[in-house]
Amino acid sequence: MSLIRLLTLIFVCLPVAGIRNAVAADAYPTHTVRWVVPYPPGGTTDILARIMAQYLMDHLGQQVVIDNRSGGGNNIGTELVIKSPPDGYTLLLVNPANAINATLYQNLSFNFLRDMAPVAGLIRVPNVMEVTRSLPPKTVSEFIAYVKANPGKVIMASSGSGTSVHLSGELFKSMTGIDMTHVPYKGAGPALIELIGGQVHVMFDNMPSSIGHIKAGELRALAVTTAKRSHVLPDVPTVAETVPGYEASAWFGMGAPKGTPAEIVARLNREVNEALADPKMRERLAELGGDPIAGSPAEFWALHTAETEKWAKVVKFSGAKVE
Repeated sequence: MSLIRLLTLIFVCLPVAGIRNAVAADAYPTHTVRWVVPYPPGGTTDILARIMAQYLMDHLGQQVVIDNRSGGGNNIGTELVIKSPPDGYTLLLVNPANAINATLYQNLSFNFLRDMAPVAGLIRVPNVMEVTRSLPPKTVSEFIAYVKANPGKVIMASSGSGTSVHLSGELFKSMTGIDMTHVPYKGAGPALIELIGGQVHVMFDNMPSSIGHIKAGELRALAVTTAKRSHVLPDVPTVAETVPGYEASAWFGMGAPKGTPAEIVARLNREVNEALADPKMRERLAELGGDPIAGSPAEFWALHTAETEKWAKVVKFSGAKVE
C-alpha cells in the first residue's frame, strides 16, 4: 500500500470514529443504567440516589436501577464499578468514604482518584450529632461532661468504619479529649435502628437519613457539624459553638469507570445539573438539609481531591487503620 493511500485511509477513518462516538452518546442510554450505592437501603446515599434516579429516568428515557452493594466500608461497591465496562451503564454514588478510604485502608486494589471518572457533584449536607432519647445530656457541653464522667461507656455508632459519620465522631473525640467506644454498622439504616432503640448512644449521622427521626421525636439532635446552623434545624446549634474550630460535612456525587466516553459523561453531567436546578428537586433536597453542588466534572473532582487531603489528616491523627 502506498504512503498516500495509507494516509488517506487514516484521515477518512478518524472522522468516522468521531461520528460513531457522537452517535453513541446521542443514543445513550439504550438500556437500563445501574447506579451502585455502596451501602444498604435507608441511609443518605440510598435516599439521595433514589430521588435522583427518578428524575434521570424521566429525562434519559430508560430505567435507572439502584444496586445496593454494601460492605468493606463502601469498597465492595466502589471496586465493582471501577472494574465494570466504561460504557456509562454502571455508575457509582460517590460519597466522603471514597476520599477517606484512600488513607484509612492500607491495601486497596484501586486508586480512586486515578481509576474513577468524575461525572457530577450532587449535594453537600451537614452531619447531625444526635443521641438516643434515654441519654441525659441535652446540650453538647452536657454531653462532653457526661462522657468524661463515664469514660468508655458511651457507644458511638456509625454507618461504617471510615465514613464521614465515623470520622466526624473521631474529630469530635480528638478535639474534646473524650473517650467513646466506636461501633460501626453496615450502613446508616441499621445503626439508626439501634440508636433509636437505645442499644447505642450517639451518632454523627448525615442529616438526610436522620432528619425524619429527629422531627418525629425519636432522636434528640444536639448539634449540626457544619460551620453554620442548618436551615432545616435552625434552633439546633453547631458543634463549633461549643467546640471552636470544629467543622465536618458530607458531600455526594456521581462517578463512572475511568475511560467512560467523554460524550456520555457530558450527557450525564448536564442531566444532573438540570436536576439540581429544577425547583421541585431543590425543594426536595432542601427538606433533607442538602445544598446542591452543581458544576463540571472537574469542579467535582477538585472538591473530592481537597476532601481526600483533609480527611487524611484526621485519619492519621486518630490512628485509625483498616487492613
